[in-house]
Amino acid sequence: MDFTPTPEQEAARDLAARIFGDLSTPERLAGLGGGTDGELWKELGAAGLLGAVEETGLLGLVLMLEEQGRTTAQVPFAASCVYGLLAVAAHGTEGQRERLLPGFLDGSAVACGALPARGGIVVDPLPDGRARLSGAVPWVPWLRDATHVLVAVRGGTGSDVHSLWMARAEDAGCEPVELTAPWSAGRLVLEGAEAERIGGPEAYADVLAVARTAFAGLQAGVCAGSLARAVDHTNEREQFGRPLAAKQGVQLRAAEAYMDIEAIRVTAYEAAWRRDAGLGHDSHALTAAWWASEAGKRVVHTGQHLHGGMGADLDHPVHRHFLWGRQLDGCLGCGPELLEELGGLIASGAVAGDGGEAA
Repeated sequence: MDFTPTPEQEAARDLAARIFGDLSTPERLAGLGGGTDGELWKELGAAGLLGAVEETGLLGLVLMLEEQGRTTAQVPFAASCVYGLLAVAAHGTEGQRERLLPGFLDGSAVACGALPARGGIVVDPLPDGRARLSGAVPWVPWLRDATHVLVAVRGGTGSDVHSLWMARAEDAGCEPVELTAPWSAGRLVLEGAEAERIGGPEAYADVLAVARTAFAGLQAGVCAGSLARAVDHTNEREQFGRPLAAKQGVQLRAAEAYMDIEAIRVTAYEAAWRRDAGLGHDSHALTAAWWASEAGKRVVHTGQHLHGGMGADLDHPVHRHFLWGRQLDGCLGCGPELLEELGGLIASGAVAGDGGEAA
């Protein structure tokens, strides 16, 4: 097991850090409100970072998402790469890859995902292998910006096999929904929307695991950015003639947050590395997602608390990290749900060992 980035992954991470750092400043974010940063999205596409995911793999994406999280840049980078680029590349047919991938690679197409699978979506098959979808999903992040939406449909009664369907956003209805974090979300309304199947029975579990790993990487960056702001603040802010950072209580809180961030990061790296290496990674993705949920909310609360009264200011940059951290906490399942799912996986004997064999 080796998490050392390749030269290509390092180059992509460093370029992402520069672009996010230059364009996603607190001043620009404040001006965006709840909208997406279209200029930044175009810059990411022009710099080739969306296409780089195809070469650098899931670990490369996780490294770049860390840099996005540090600045809480308002772009659907994780969603479009996971639910569009990686899903189609791994599970699409040759025709689907030829038709869909170019748009996801250059950023002219944006994907979002209605995952995990929920009940209430009805699939009406068509003669050509496509289908019409009907139903609604209460909230889908980045739906307002998407050109395509990947819809997960729960299996039938007594079945745990779920399916994935790609629909064009223009064929589906979108009612704006405000989330904790400003992710241009919407309520997805499907009224006979045409969709095409992506992959077979194995596609859903793989895409969900990839999404959990990617969002764990994003959470690592969000938390690292929150802690960095708290460190700067406590070093500059003085109380009784001494910096707040000199107080043991502050140091302990910061140290605990640092260890939590490292746990999120290393579990996300492991899950991504295993997926890139073709090894079993479902349990590792659940582990990373659990750390991102449970430890992530601890860290962003710490970041806010260490700012004292300033941390409660809705306009302070650290509050943005708090909102993102809490949104990511339950984005693909909250901690107890993830732990229950992981326990079921362990009990069934389906947990992959180091060699990729079922334990």
